[in-house]
Amino acid sequence: MDNQLLSACGLICNECNFFGNECQGCYLVLGAPFWAKEHVPGGVCPLYKCSVMDRKYAGCGQCAELPCELFKGMKDPNCTDEEHVINLRERVSRLKKNA
Repeated sequence: MDNQLLSACGLICNECNFFGNECQGCYLVLGAPFWAKEHVPGGVCPLYKCSVMDRKYAGCGQCAELPCELFKGMKDPNCTDEEHVINLRERVSRLKKNA
């Protein structure tokens, strides 16, 4: 799909149920999507902070450490461990392809 809006961590923003309402994508909200404001100290996604703010990358895909422990540890509480592993593989592949 050519019209994918890819986040810093490899999620496809415009395929998310929250896109357009609660969130405009991590780049437009400067790493502070609604869920980070509610669940993360400082209100900024740790993956966005690490890759974009701290390391000055376009996203996680430019990092030689991908997938790092932080990346692997950021699990959607609504998915199973098996779904999480599949999701990680897909995101890493997407990021490396677009790096």
